Amino acid sequence: MNVCIVGTGYVGLVSAACFAEMGNDVVCVDVNPEIVETLRSGKVHIFEPGLEDMVRRNVGEGRLSFTTSLAEGLEGALFAFITVGTPSLPDGSCDLCYVDAVASEIGRTMDDYKIVVDKSTVPVGTADRVREIIRKELDARSVDLEFDVVSNPEFLKEGDAVMDFMKPDRVIVGTENVRTAELLRALYSPFARSREKLIVMKTRSAEMTKYAANCMLATKISFINEMAGICERVGADVGEVRLGIGSDHRIGYHFIYPGMGYGGSCFPKDVKALIDTARNNGFEPRLIASVDDVNNRQKVVLAEKIQKYFEAQGGVAGKTLALWGIAFKANTDDIREAPALELIRVLTAQGMRVRAFDPVAAERGAQALEGNELVEIVKEQYEALEGADALAVVTDWNQFRNPDFQRIRQLLTAPLLFDGRNLYSPEMMGQSGFAYFSIGRAAVGA
Repeated sequence: MNVCIVGTGYVGLVSAACFAEMGNDVVCVDVNPEIVETLRSGKVHIFEPGLEDMVRRNVGEGRLSFTTSLAEGLEGALFAFITVGTPSLPDGSCDLCYVDAVASEIGRTMDDYKIVVDKSTVPVGTADRVREIIRKELDARSVDLEFDVVSNPEFLKEGDAVMDFMKPDRVIVGTENVRTAELLRALYSPFARSREKLIVMKTRSAEMTKYAANCMLATKISFINEMAGICERVGADVGEVRLGIGSDHRIGYHFIYPGMGYGGSCFPKDVKALIDTARNNGFEPRLIASVDDVNNRQKVVLAEKIQKYFEAQGGVAGKTLALWGIAFKANTDDIREAPALELIRVLTAQGMRVRAFDPVAAERGAQALEGNELVEIVKEQYEALEGADALAVVTDWNQFRNPDFQRIRQLLTAPLLFDGRNLYSPEMMGQSGFAYFSIGRAAVGA
């Protein structure tokens, strides 16, 4: 099949590469000519394991191409996927300006039947909005063309997006048109060889499903982080509690890892957007609003532990913190809403210096923190430790899981470690002579 995908972010580029991998002819459209030239050369501008190899292979074999021209992308395409960004506005609502712009250009450009697919995460009712925009542009041209607009939300985890697309748990399609549903079933059939994965529902139900899924996962994260706060105060170990509740199949172990709160491009934005949608429709979402509040509180928990520790030494001003990890989670260079950035903001505002390392997100981190004279980004993991007063681990990269603790002790001015991801055993850290602080567990050597 011929597919046009508008947008080359995580969702758009992964979708384009995976559709091409299954033999479809895919044209990916982006307004940035530099990004288009980079992609044409077989290189990618985002970090996602396995993506660059797939892009390079399909570009080389002629199934995947890139252009700045939507007209070129739409030519001969049956499907037009909208995968542009939908960032949060200051009030938490979803900014649909990029979606609107693409819909308008589709209406001004299309010359035959198209299935327009909303794959961007958008508020309930956006498919109707896109349909109205396209129809208005067609009317302005005095052209009567058949088209359909469907919702096909993505469920991709950054760091594992290629595998999520190639082997999805489910494919949600929101449409009231039986023919359109069958065409999408045919497009996705190579990704559902072992069992039927396509779930067809009303368009607005599909749009809501995406928000409900992300808010459910965010709720689990905020729940375990709230349990961690209680555990610290009553002498319980949140890791043991997690094992106890996770063994219940109704709860499960996924997404109940205590830490520094969720970040990235999806959960923070989608939680706020659903809160805004609910309030705009006369409903107060108390649970979801609390999920957001708990997460905002959790992002500063480790900073508060660091501040409290150094109180007896005159505060954090003038001290240096070694920081491992800037990305909001491992296996991505995404720093949007990253807990590390909030920790850095809080501590540097109090005069603490931060020397940070991240194996992938260093460049993006340097751009985001440019102008903060108290922050230094280094290129080597252990370089961050030299002469620092403490180490804070804030991203769960594999290379941080079993480091050289003897080397850490030698490089720090004192054996002091703050673990925002509970990567290490408190007992082992105590035996190694560290003062060790983690999330939801008793401090060691304090």
